[in-house]
Amino acid sequence: MDARFLGIADLVEAPSVAVVVDVMRAFTVAAWAFAQGAEKIVLAESLGEALALKARHPDWVALKDGPPAPGFDTVNSPGLLRSIDLGGRTVVQKTTAGTVGALAVKDAPLVLCAGFVVAEATARLLRTRESDSVTFVVTGEDGQADEDLACAQYIARRVTGAGTDAAEYLRRAAESRAAAELAEGVRQGVHPDDVALCLEIDRFPFAMVATLEGSLMVLRPRAMPSLTGEDPV
Repeated sequence: MDARFLGIADLVEAPSVAVVVDVMRAFTVAAWAFAQGAEKIVLAESLGEALALKARHPDWVALKDGPPAPGFDTVNSPGLLRSIDLGGRTVVQKTTAGTVGALAVKDAPLVLCAGFVVAEATARLLRTRESDSVTFVVTGEDGQADEDLACAQYIARRVTGAGTDAAEYLRRAAESRAAAELAEGVRQGVHPDDVALCLEIDRFPFAMVATLEGSLMVLRPRAMPSLTGEDPV
């Protein structure tokens, strides 16, 4: 498999397969939302679009980066989201990097969104597709975020080598600028457990697939089998 690692600004055309990585915290939050029962996540282009969708669908749950704000139900924090019952709900998510990256490749035939918490399930889905080329979109810090690059490289290695040890990749993520800013309270809308939750490897047994549904980019979980060699359900 030919793996490319690009920042959002480096994307010049829609790849055949895109894996959009945001470890801290968009796609860790998305995975937790599905674990808490969410049916789907709508990836909003802007805060205004997120609020407009919420206004049209008052039962939807809107979340954003940073501190709480009028019109939004919660913030982009896995530590805070894990206590919310989202059974059957639709979540609208707008973040600084992750949702932007996913929307940048919305025309790709296959778009996966990932973090460490769904790394193996993501790699397994890529293995079932037997893709010749995969573009990993490193969303943070203009493509330089080491937590996102480490996760992307780990998933790429897992596609071709099942015995890859996660320890070094997790260490890089734990020592990243994003982890330090979350731990030190530089970023707002943070729970003390956020960094640890973002560094849980393979917490959830599903990949996350984003597709255009009408005019909206919608993220849904894709259940993957246990390590038995079975095809995905």
